[in-house]
Amino acid sequence: MMKPNHRGPLHTGIRTTTLVATGLCLSLLAACGSGNGGGPRIGPDGSTPINLACQLNQIDALPLEALSTAESDSIVFMREEEKLARDVYLTLGNLWAPPIFDNIADSEETHMDAVKLLLDRYQLADPADGNGVGEFTNTDLQTLYDQLAQRGATSLIEALTVGALIEDLDIYDLQNQLDTIVDNQDIAKVWANLQKGSRNHLRSFASRLLDYGVTYVPQYITQDEYDAIINSDYETGGC
Repeated sequence: MMKPNHRGPLHTGIRTTTLVATGLCLSLLAACGSGNGGGPRIGPDGSTPINLACQLNQIDALPLEALSTAESDSIVFMREEEKLARDVYLTLGNLWAPPIFDNIADSEETHMDAVKLLLDRYQLADPADGNGVGEFTNTDLQTLYDQLAQRGATSLIEALTVGALIEDLDIYDLQNQLDTIVDNQDIAKVWANLQKGSRNHLRSFASRLLDYGVTYVPQYITQDEYDAIINSDYETGGC
């Protein structure tokens, strides 16, 4: 069965605001030379995969520090939160024609793998082991997946909004952990790269929503933080 290829304004119950200029850089950017094996290349629809060989080299060069319980929980949680993004996008990619969901799902797979590097480094059990698409060990993330997948199935606009919401939440959670929990240098390095990818993905979903006359309203990060992201260029460099 072919996916419905909706175009033009669609009816939706989500909040919208007056359109604003985004200043988004819509070209596909080449990776910045970093001398660390090459940073991420911005792919179709702003997808930003993490260069795993580069990431592994970076964290291996850092000391293996003592791991607090909170940091351990942070790594385990982020493994499944990145899986949440991937799984929702895979699910929505089966429903809607625009390739943005499949393209960013591929990127999220590398984000999951980057967190797996930390699980292996600290010899932590993988909460995603054996779980298929849409299956989660964390019950809160299971509930969130179910809600977002159901919401995204109702219309293309809702699906794109779900994408923006997931990236909004991911940026917020990563920053909160960096501010309050994470002290180890290797975790901070990976989280910074994940944030870069999430900001790029948020720019892409917000841009696509604007094509339909809808402005995404951030639900987790502040409006000022959101404006700073969408009014700046896609990010490259690092891993």
